[in-house]
Amino acid sequence: QVQLVESGGGSVHPGGSLRLSCIVSGYTDTRYCMGWFRQAPGKEREGVAIIDANGWTTYREDYVKGRFTISKDNAANTLYLQMNRLKPEDTGMWYCTLHDSSCGRGWLKPNAPFKYWGQGSQVTVSS
Repeated sequence: QVQLVESGGGSVHPGGSLRLSCIVSGYTDTRYCMGWFRQAPGKEREGVAIIDANGWTTYREDYVKGRFTISKDNAANTLYLQMNRLKPEDTGMWYCTLHDSSCGRGWLKPNAPFKYWGQGSQVTVSS
């Protein structure tokens, strides 16, 4: 059974930093696409960054603007999202996700076909 468990969320002031982590268990295939999605209050979930098994990354650049970095530690079965220069609009529930294939076109969109999802980690940015 595949499980994704996020951690690292919290409350910070604008301009602060957080690092989200997602530990994956039960998945052994060498092909995958993993990502981070954000769901703001009252809005649909949307992708922020994705990474595949080869380390190829894609960001929603109009949103990220160089502030976030997605990475993975294969030995630790862990996905990360380093978030710097946080803004109030980053507030929301942040989800880790995994699919059992390489990343496809358009997989930052709300309807991306990711198969597995974590429970989410709350991020609140306010002064």
